[in-house]
Amino acid sequence: MRPASHGRSGPFCFHFAMTPANRVLFLSRHPPMTFIRFIISAGLVVPLGLAIGCGGSDAPVRPPLPPSKSDLVLLASTALCERKADFLNKHPSATQNSRAWGSGQELTISGNNSASHGDESYFFDEDGVLVGALFTFPKGLDLKPYSVLRQTLSQLKPSLEFYLNVAQLETRTNMESSSLLETGDEKSTTQYLVTGLHDHPILLQASFTIDPYVRLFSPYRREFLDRLRNPTGGTRGQNMESQGTEDKEPFPSLQQFARGQAAQLAYCGEKDYDIAVDAYERAIASGFTNKVWLAEARHKFGVALLVKGQLEKAKAELLQSLTLRPNVPEVLNNLGTVQVKLGDKAAGLSSFEKAIVLRPNYALARYNLAEITEATNPKRAISEYETYLAIVEGVPEEADRIAHAKERVKALKR
Repeated sequence: MRPASHGRSGPFCFHFAMTPANRVLFLSRHPPMTFIRFIISAGLVVPLGLAIGCGGSDAPVRPPLPPSKSDLVLLASTALCERKADFLNKHPSATQNSRAWGSGQELTISGNNSASHGDESYFFDEDGVLVGALFTFPKGLDLKPYSVLRQTLSQLKPSLEFYLNVAQLETRTNMESSSLLETGDEKSTTQYLVTGLHDHPILLQASFTIDPYVRLFSPYRREFLDRLRNPTGGTRGQNMESQGTEDKEPFPSLQQFARGQAAQLAYCGEKDYDIAVDAYERAIASGFTNKVWLAEARHKFGVALLVKGQLEKAKAELLQSLTLRPNVPEVLNNLGTVQVKLGDKAAGLSSFEKAIVLRPNYALARYNLAEITEATNPKRAISEYETYLAIVEGVPEEADRIAHAKERVKALKR
């Protein structure tokens, strides 16, 4: 059997984490603000051909990405996913300003020494990879000279609006409405915090992150609010009105979950399931307060263990995920894959069938059902393959499985 194609170019699925290419935002244009939650999942390969399910639709169609052009000098001399050693070769002065960022490290360059003339912070995970950067302009950066960025911002709808005390700004003296605008590409998200968006845009902050870490730069996070109040840890900065719902999930849990996602989905190089297993296990140990987050962490931990061949542990994690959040088709499909690999085809069949009952157009579960029923019920296998083919028709990410399914239908009909 042929393995399923996968990777950053493969089918993506999204539960509760921000990613610009496939975003669903639940927003409040005025306070009180609603709370945005996302978790990223994706399809993966298993040697026996059984397809591991993702956390959303089988192969969502990507809408056109919003504009992301800018004429600002930001990230000009570095790039996301750069190794810390390479960064330090370019910016030796950054070592003078270093502090812990959870399990990782933050390196800073003051506005007096930076190319952007803003306070720059670069965030590295514990594996020494640049996963985010934040540029803060305490007195505001007038965007009038930056026609490209102003054109970009004019085409974006604010994902969040709130009020800032902008008394520190050179061009403002009173409370001002500020907007958070988001754009990006397939792997990263760019956020601009702007005041006076429609008449005289002033940039307060800009951030660039690989998608799994966007949650850590959210205005709903206390760490983000503190940076708005005191951009460089001093006494200056803007005061943000505390309104809406604060995200109080433990920072270590979110950081390790993001690390696991980045490693499992190959955001910065090759997939690394050793890092993924370590990260998900530590995310769970840090203690999510929301059972949906905890359930998804156990789900992704189980998938990583499955790929590493630790089947009994994978099964235990997937069962715990279902205990916390029952009747999730992707988790049931993945549990079925583990059960089949452990030799319990009857249990696997049952899990796949439950997944299809919950989501009749779940292509991966249909494909898996077809594969395990070929020997005992070829007519059903043909039916499931044909249903799968009808669901994924025209989806380029499914090309390998489509070709295999067509071959098996021909063989079974002979």
